[in-house]
Amino acid sequence: MQSGSEGVNVKRILVLHGPNLNLLGTREPEIYGWLTLNDINELLHERAKTLGVDTIDFLQSNFEGELVEAIQKARGRYDFILLNAGALTHYSIALRDAIAAVPVPVIEVHLSNIHRREEFRRTSVIAPVVMGQICGFGVDSYIAALSIAVRKLQKDTK
Repeated sequence: MQSGSEGVNVKRILVLHGPNLNLLGTREPEIYGWLTLNDINELLHERAKTLGVDTIDFLQSNFEGELVEAIQKARGRYDFILLNAGALTHYSIALRDAIAAVPVPVIEVHLSNIHRREEFRRTSVIAPVVMGQICGFGVDSYIAALSIAVRKLQKDTK
């Protein structure tokens, strides 16, 4: 995406955090780590600056509909979405359909390795409609997703 006549690369990233991620730092830290959601957002914001991202916005919601609406409203406003849908990953057809309907690429992110956890967590109903999935690396899952999104955007504008 180009900005004005300068030909400057514009990168607008939306980070969506699903249910219970507001409890990070205190919720099962042996699985999810000791960083709070605010800590993760601050790390992403700092990394975004070093990568030349113009805008990085964050939304956490415990409500499926609010996340669906955020995805729908991303059209034309954001170049990429990083999504940690939390438990909604495993059963939200509404999120899946919103991702499929909106032409904004999405990377699915998880702090823990969902494939090494309980059986019900091993299925992602959103995986078939996202660009890719990064899981199991704690906060580095988010950092990697951000770096990949920026690289993809840079390649698309060349």
